[in-house]
Amino acid sequence: MKDMMLLIEPLIPALRRYARSLLRDRAAADDLLQDCLERAITRWHQRRADGDARTWLFTILHNLAISRLRQAARRGAYVALDQADESVTARPPTQEDGLKHRELLRALATLPEDQRSVLLLVSVEDLSYAEAARVLDIPVGTVMSRLSRAREKLSRAMAPDPSGAMAPDLAVPVQRPTLRRVK
Repeated sequence: MKDMMLLIEPLIPALRRYARSLLRDRAAADDLLQDCLERAITRWHQRRADGDARTWLFTILHNLAISRLRQAARRGAYVALDQADESVTARPPTQEDGLKHRELLRALATLPEDQRSVLLLVSVEDLSYAEAARVLDIPVGTVMSRLSRAREKLSRAMAPDPSGAMAPDLAVPVQRPTLRRVK
């Protein structure tokens, strides 16, 4: 025990400097040094008798520091709950968005192909009515008619069920889409 203290004690200032240079935080470096010394003392019997205690201690400190840095990277920055901005702690639920998306895709699949293609070209791909008409080789009036029918069917499919069941989108009332200008 006495020889262990004679070997470890003179290395503490160098270990502390190295810990501070790795973590760049005085309190965290002192905690790291304490963990290093605790590990060295409890595992002193595992050290090679002919090995250098200095390199062994620096290896322990380095490995502990790397583990802490990786753990901190996985966890992210620590913010006290009292000091945290509400936008950091409050997030909208993502499950409902997934359900809405799935329901929308299901409703979109029920549309006839001609209405679905017009709706996708105008709403998703952001083509004008004239461009969609050229792509589908149909008159502009037919594009507007199919788009209107597609939006109406999609709106009804996403609306609350007449039996009293609520639509997937509980918070937002179903609004009729407005037509875009024909260019």
